[in-house]
Amino acid sequence: MTSHPPKFKLSVCGSERLQRLKETFQKKYGEPALFYACAPGRVNLIGEHIDYCGYAVLPMAIEQTILAAVSLNNTQTIHLANTNERYQDFQVSSDSIVIDRDNPQWYYYFLCGVKGIQERLGLSPLAGMRCLVDGNIPASSGLSSSSALVCCAGLVTMEANHKALSKVELAEVCAKCERYIGTEGGGMDQSISFLAEEGTAKLIEFNPLRATDVKLPEGAVFVISNCCVEMNKAASSHFNIRVVECRIAAKLLAKAGGLEWRRVQRLGAVQEELGLGLEEMLERVEELLHPESYSREEVCTALGITPQELSQDILSANTHQVSHFKLYQRARHVYGEAARVRRFKSVCDASPVDVLPQLGQLMNQSHQSCRDLYECSCTQLDQLVNICLEAGALGSRLTGAGWGGCAVSMVPAEKINSFLQTVREKYYLPDPRLAALEKQSLFVTKPGGGAAIFTDDM
Repeated sequence: MTSHPPKFKLSVCGSERLQRLKETFQKKYGEPALFYACAPGRVNLIGEHIDYCGYAVLPMAIEQTILAAVSLNNTQTIHLANTNERYQDFQVSSDSIVIDRDNPQWYYYFLCGVKGIQERLGLSPLAGMRCLVDGNIPASSGLSSSSALVCCAGLVTMEANHKALSKVELAEVCAKCERYIGTEGGGMDQSISFLAEEGTAKLIEFNPLRATDVKLPEGAVFVISNCCVEMNKAASSHFNIRVVECRIAAKLLAKAGGLEWRRVQRLGAVQEELGLGLEEMLERVEELLHPESYSREEVCTALGITPQELSQDILSANTHQVSHFKLYQRARHVYGEAARVRRFKSVCDASPVDVLPQLGQLMNQSHQSCRDLYECSCTQLDQLVNICLEAGALGSRLTGAGWGGCAVSMVPAEKINSFLQTVREKYYLPDPRLAALEKQSLFVTKPGGGAAIFTDDM
């Protein structure tokens, strides 16, 4: 794998989507685009809500991407437009970028990437840019459209200012800078967007960031199905509440283990410092945490801190109102899911005769844990997963943050046509609203490539 994002020339006229973007850019700005950038969405096959706890995940890039056409100027102004008319234009001076985390508009995600690169490289002034963005990743679907937009913006800013960063550096910068919009993610989405390679899934590990190929079994087809319930994680506290619950659980387990709990932020760090296996950590959760919710007062008493310290040092901006925390359930999910990721990779590597049933079982266990312990599913998503299993999937689970969005299903290749037809008939067609969205909501996917820069080879 090359260390830097690829740059190549291609004939824009060979792609209907690119040709349309090229023509729209010329019409809007009265000049041709100088270069193009793309960043893919992703589907996480297993390993949900554990990257921000320090654990490895197993995603693959999908063929749907965020595309940007870009020209440069000397005005130090950034002009942003979107081919989707529901997203309004925006412009800002490059020396006064402010991101409103209380108003997560599409252009603020783009500006996260711009600001992240600007700060990482100490760029002053930034090049003026005109950008036209086109995305075909369904929004708020759990396929990482927002992170792909941040990654695309980071790549655009790097190229526009004639700088070079490695894929790993870009992934780390973009993971960090997405927090400007208020999302406390762990870095999976940005990492796979840059480190993906066509034809293989990746085991993404953190601290240090690295990616290992995972060869998916022959005879399996992965299908994405969108339940069409949207959840914007930056506009909701659900996601950040889970991050905070994991942080508090880590601190309680660290204190019980005699560690310096104040500096511990992640459940993975507790395991590492105690030198225990995942099964042993699950035993500790059973022994040290109780299934009943913890009140703020109980957390403060257990850690020996004041309510003010809890708010200032542990809670995040949009979780100050939370009064109770489910620590036992969240920690059980994280340690159990981390073990499932490792098992998934080892089964793929060994490729036993029953590889598909084994992987399917792990995916099903993952969904059950997301639904029951992490409580990040929803009624429609559970219904869709059940329909997928009834239709012939060996494994089906929510993918992405949850609370809506997509399921990913592993289907034997010989059953794919009947599977698609059954899911269509049982989930989408009975509801006119869903029927209208079916073509963009139910599709086969395969591992795609990572983010890239290209120019038009006219």
